[in-house]
Amino acid sequence: MPNPPPLSALTRRESQIMEILFRRGQATAAEVLAELPDAPSYSTARKLLEILEEKGYVQHAQEGPRYVYTPVVAADDARNSALEQMVRTFFHGSIGSAVTALLELQGPQLSDEELDRIAKLAEQAKKEGR
Repeated sequence: MPNPPPLSALTRRESQIMEILFRRGQATAAEVLAELPDAPSYSTARKLLEILEEKGYVQHAQEGPRYVYTPVVAADDARNSALEQMVRTFFHGSIGSAVTALLELQGPQLSDEELDRIAKLAEQAKKEGR
């Protein structure tokens, strides 16, 4: 099977379904439907899962009368793809601007450990000339 297109190509509803599958690891159409905001009909949820499977994002296994869907794309790959798209779209490709915006948004909520980790990663990037 060829590689699926980038996750940024997903519709809003497809992205919501992928988020559910990443969080749960696997789910039936009924389980996905129960977690979708402004849930569509059951048949629409099934159709969306079929579309995601046709696009190469999910696969299914039959367990009795039910199909159980799992993501084919790794959650880390999905996060990286979404972040790359966000940085390109909203920050003109500037990782520094994105990090600055996130720190300004989350600053007071970050733990000392998280701030230390960010500082170490920034220092490492500086040493490596990135």
